Amino acid sequence: MGKTSTIRARIEPDLKNKAEHIFRQLGLTTTQAITLFYKQVELRRGLPFDIVISNEITRRTFDDTDAGRNLIVCDDADDMFKKLGI
Repeated sequence: MGKTSTIRARIEPDLKNKAEHIFRQLGLTTTQAITLFYKQVELRRGLPFDIVISNEITRRTFDDTDAGRNLIVCDDADDMFKKLGI
């Protein structure tokens, strides 16, 4: 079947540029990436990723991380496991 449909969408320029840069790294055109997304929606009969609303703890953690607060810095994986008590 030939390609005859057109999709138009307005999107934030910075997001568009960043996404297209990643598509290029993957060897994809924007059209190919959108086609992959649509095909996955068709195959899964829904979005190809989970959509969730963050709970308060997660939102607070993201806010703290973005602000550089309440971080635990590890020297390496061994240090991380030690701090986690594993």
